[in-house]
Amino acid sequence: MAYYRHVGDVPPKRHTQHRRPDGGLYYEELMGEEGFSSDSSLLYHRNIPSTIADSQVWELPDQTLTANHPLKPRHLKLHDLFADQEWKSTDVVTGRRLVLGNGDVRISYVVAGETSPLYRNAIGDEDVYIESGSGTVETVFGALSVRQGDHVILPRATTHRWVPNPDEPLRAYVIEANSHIAPPKRYLSRYGQLLEHAPYCERDLHGPSEPLLMDGDDVDVLVKHRGPGGIVGTRFVYPKHPFDVVGWDGCLYPYTFNVADFEPITGRVHQPPPVHQAFEGYNFVICNFVPRKVDYHPLSIPVPYYHSNVDSDEVMFYCGGDYEARKGSGIGQGSISLHPGGWSHGPQPGAYERSVGVEYFDELAVMVDTFRPLEMGEGGYASEDPAYAWSWNRENT
Repeated sequence: MAYYRHVGDVPPKRHTQHRRPDGGLYYEELMGEEGFSSDSSLLYHRNIPSTIADSQVWELPDQTLTANHPLKPRHLKLHDLFADQEWKSTDVVTGRRLVLGNGDVRISYVVAGETSPLYRNAIGDEDVYIESGSGTVETVFGALSVRQGDHVILPRATTHRWVPNPDEPLRAYVIEANSHIAPPKRYLSRYGQLLEHAPYCERDLHGPSEPLLMDGDDVDVLVKHRGPGGIVGTRFVYPKHPFDVVGWDGCLYPYTFNVADFEPITGRVHQPPPVHQAFEGYNFVICNFVPRKVDYHPLSIPVPYYHSNVDSDEVMFYCGGDYEARKGSGIGQGSISLHPGGWSHGPQPGAYERSVGVEYFDELAVMVDTFRPLEMGEGGYASEDPAYAWSWNRENT
């Protein structure tokens, strides 16, 4: 995200001496993407950031993926994955249940009330969408307040932990990339500024505003990374707390973007899904379907036309309102629909006709389109509604 920020105490010139009040040196760390060829930030630590005291195996939750075969559409009821009070002893990091995934992106769901361990994802960026609840994400860059509707964008290898507010569950829809997550290129100038036709701008992005300093000895940090046979975990022990950054500046940092600040693009006739796009990663995109006025041609049909996913799988997470095109399917708040490539899909029976003359859709959904087939995780199988694939048969609705 090429949008410069300066937080805390940094020297006037990069890669020069930056001294502590006692005369000692702070330790400069470059955190950058694509080697030294893309966005980066410089962080100034009180302690040497590469010092570790121990390294142990961290056994990850079940990461098994199974092909969607025989091919069919799926309905996953994510709210069924956690018992009523289970959230009180669950955290956002270790409590995630893998729902769908492929070699480019993994989608998990969690309902949490516990403070998480310190954690960083060394495989790719994360977009954690807050379905409900609130709290704080404490990071090496500073703290972020999070609330319902926030996309929390966490760059690869950002050390952080989740602190939900007490007495309310924090429901999080977690999109883990195998790449970086950024605004669509078509909305950016050649220097990285969001353009006038973009559905949001820099004012809508909220990064840390001050350093977050903590003390502590022998501090555990869980790291998800590549290893033998796929994704593995390691538990590092740091002699000193990694939240020791007195200042940083640059264009790489965590931030929040609330779905309420996404300005929908509409037209006289039905607009295709790319107008809803908010972010992109390698081989996938993330879209927001928000409350909006709909098509205003006198003969328009506001719900989507039937379409074949020739190149992609479509995943829709329904997180608010009343989704007109899916009425009669059993889909509701907290549902996922998986519409795979190789199958033509569209509105449920009757929705096409009912939408004629409708002027406004009160719906909220986060969509992920992938360009490689998605496979099912254990959380997907545990929450599946097996009747959904046949819901387009009128006699079954």
